[in-house]
Order: sequence, then structure tokens, then C-alpha cells
Amino acid sequence: MTRASLWDDLKKALAGSEADYTEVSLRKAIFLLSIPMILELVLESVFAVVDIYFVGKIGASAVATVGLTETYLFLLYSVAMGLSFSVTAIVARRIGEKEKDKAAIAAIQSIWIAIISSIPFAIAGIFYSKELLTLMGADEWVLNEGFHYMQWMLGGNLVIVLLFLINAVFRGAGDAAISMRVLWIANGFNIILDPIFIFGWGPIPAFGITGAAIATNIGRGIGVLFQLWLLFQGGKHIKILVSHLKIEWETISGILITSLGGIGQMVVGMTSWIFIMRILSEFGSQTVAGATIALRTMMFTLMPSWGMSNAVATLVGQNLGAGKPDRAEQSVWYTGFCNMGYLIIVSIIYYFFSENIIGIFTDDPLVIKIGSEWLRIVSYSYFIYAWWMAASQAFNGAGDTMTPTKINVIFFWIIQIPLAYTLGKYLHFGYSGVFWAMMLSETSVGIYTLWLFTKGKWKEIKV
Repeated sequence: MTRASLWDDLKKALAGSEADYTEVSLRKAIFLLSIPMILELVLESVFAVVDIYFVGKIGASAVATVGLTETYLFLLYSVAMGLSFSVTAIVARRIGEKEKDKAAIAAIQSIWIAIISSIPFAIAGIFYSKELLTLMGADEWVLNEGFHYMQWMLGGNLVIVLLFLINAVFRGAGDAAISMRVLWIANGFNIILDPIFIFGWGPIPAFGITGAAIATNIGRGIGVLFQLWLLFQGGKHIKILVSHLKIEWETISGILITSLGGIGQMVVGMTSWIFIMRILSEFGSQTVAGATIALRTMMFTLMPSWGMSNAVATLVGQNLGAGKPDRAEQSVWYTGFCNMGYLIIVSIIYYFFSENIIGIFTDDPLVIKIGSEWLRIVSYSYFIYAWWMAASQAFNGAGDTMTPTKINVIFFWIIQIPLAYTLGKYLHFGYSGVFWAMMLSETSVGIYTLWLFTKGKWKEIKV
């Protein structure tokens, strides 16, 4: 690929390409899809890092509030991401079959599902935030001051769910550049509004930790409005018409059935994290704060890998729809090697500069010690995550969402949680034992998932 053609493809990737991803060269298809997906997720993680930076100025308990609230948000994310796996797979398959009208119908039905599924989380957050935080072992400051943050985050969860699902529609259709622009706008507003609502500015009072949640809801709400406008305007590959707005229970049923495995795999992973955070909370708010900062840092560095892996889901779905299973498999191997090379570099940076990284967000010596230790432990096996993400997204893109669910049950519930408790509490290794348990279990799940992918049964799934 010449420099001129590379630059031309980069411009197409950012502007949105009309390329048929079942026909163009595989390397070009991955490039056109993954560049906007990477940039989309990088900006999302930039916001997460900026958010925790401003919240960190309030204190360790404020950071702990974010961490404890995110344990419940992870349940919400599990539903939203599980549904998005299904939506991406179905839309991609319909696009691969050249059935754009059916893809649009599936898109609008996913929005109805999002609206309904958000209601229980909103009720729980608005009316039971203190009780939920108490269950997680929150300290007095969190219960008295931080609970408003949870009220806003869970109460306004509809914008989070819609942001996930509508972007999944665009990605499945091959309009990855649209998803990128949506998150640029949403998180751009988040970053601007965050310090304004946290610390106050002009007529806007300082809301403290609650201000971070207000800014997030406003920013993401703007992003959702932009998404809806773009859906009706029409992207490069999909457009919603007024005739699509009616509820079609058969389509909704198909989405829900396909999404059960996706929701299941995310619920298993996220609830495992809830238990992990509950164990870590036994060692104090500084431990939770260190873990929260480390997690945000990890998510930031994983975004390029997730972007490439999301491209795999689209390519697998569309190529299976076009009757090209071998091409679908090749996309996974190519992406996996690219991911591995990138994460080896990240691991080296974590190993040598972990304290400097955590020190950007806090000046608390113990928080820095805890967060940096997690990053160093992660560095020993981070490259394995590359294959876990690529192989898992291959299953999801094919519509085989149940296989990753079963894998997650074994490695997260049966192995990770008991191992973390045993090493952390029973054998008295403290938070270090918890971190080692996570590293060992997640390394194992990555190796096993890749092995199962090589069996090839995912190529036979019908959606």
C-alpha cells in the first residue's frame, strides 16, 4: 500500500466509506472499519480518564463513589452491550445479504428494546441508590454525599443504552465513521462540561461529584439526539424511514433471542467485577480508588484493541451473510496479530511507568501504590487480551453469543471470584492477591477462547 493510497483510505475511513466489505481486500476492509472504531473508543476512554482526573481532585472517597457506582453501571452496560452484539450481528448479516430494508427494521426495533430495558435501572438508581451503595460497603462520605452521583447516572441510563445500541446499528451496517462522530460530539461535550459542573463556573454552582454525572448525562443526551437525526438522514449503508417505526414483535423476538447469550456473557463478566470490587472494598476506599484509576487507565489503552475487534464483528457478520466463511476467519487472525503487537508495547509501558501513570490522577501515595501494582501485574499477560477480544467478537459477529457466555461462567464465576477471595482474604495476600487472581483467570480465558475459535463451529450459526 503506497503512502498516497494509505492517505486516501484514511480520509475515506474518517469520512465514511461506501465500500462493500465483503468484496474489497481484507486489509483495506479492516483498515476502513477499525480506524473510526478505534478513534470512537479512544475518545470514550479519554473522557473516562478526564472524568476521573477531575473527580480525583475532590478526594479518594469521590473516586470510590465513581468506582462503586460503576459496578452497577456495569450491569447496565452488560445489557446494553449484550443487545448491541445481537444488533450488530443481525444488521451486519442483513447488509451482507443485501437486505437494507430489513436491516433498518431491526435497527428501529432495537431502539424500542432500549427504551423498555432502561426503566428498571432508572427506578433502582433514583429510589434505592443509598441501599445499593451500602451493599457495596461504601464509607460514610459516599453514603451522605456521593449517592446523588448514582441517582443521576442510573436515573439517566436511557441515554447510555441508546448510545450503545444505535452505534451498534451503524457499526453493523459498516457506517463506523458515524459511530465515531457521535462519540466525538457526546464526549466532547462531556469533557467541556465536566469541570464546569464539578467546580462551578459563572452562574453554574459547584455540584461536586454530582456535577460529573450531570455533565455525562447532558453530553450523552446530545450524542443520542445526533444519532437519531443521522439515522433518519441516512448513512452510507442504512437509513430509517417513517414506515419502519412500528413495533414488529417477530423482529424484537429475534433480537432478544440472539442477544440472550450476549447479555449473559456481559452479565457474567460484569457481576464478576461487582464481586471483585466488593472484595477490594474490604481493604478501604483507597484500595477502591487505586483500582478504579487503574481500570480507567486500562480501558484507555485497550480502546484501540477493542476498535479493531469491533471491526472483526462487522466483517464476520457481513462475510458470513455473503457466504464467505473463510474470509471471515482470515479477518480474525489478521486483527489478532495486530492487537497482540500493540498490547506488547502497552505492557512494556505499564511495567516501567505504572507509578508515573497513576500519579497523574492522584497524589495519594497509597492510591498510587495500589493502582500501579495492578498495572504491573496486568503487564505480564496483557497481550493475551488481544486474542480474547478478537476471538470473542468473532463469535458475537457470527451471532454465536452463547459460547462466550458459557466460557465466562466458567472462568469468571467458577474460577476468578473464588480465587480472588481465597488469595485476597483467606490466604491474606490482600488486594495483591485479588489482582493476581484476575490476571491468572483472564489469561486462561483468553487462551481457551482462541482455542475454541479454531474449531470453527461459529461459521454454521444462522441469525
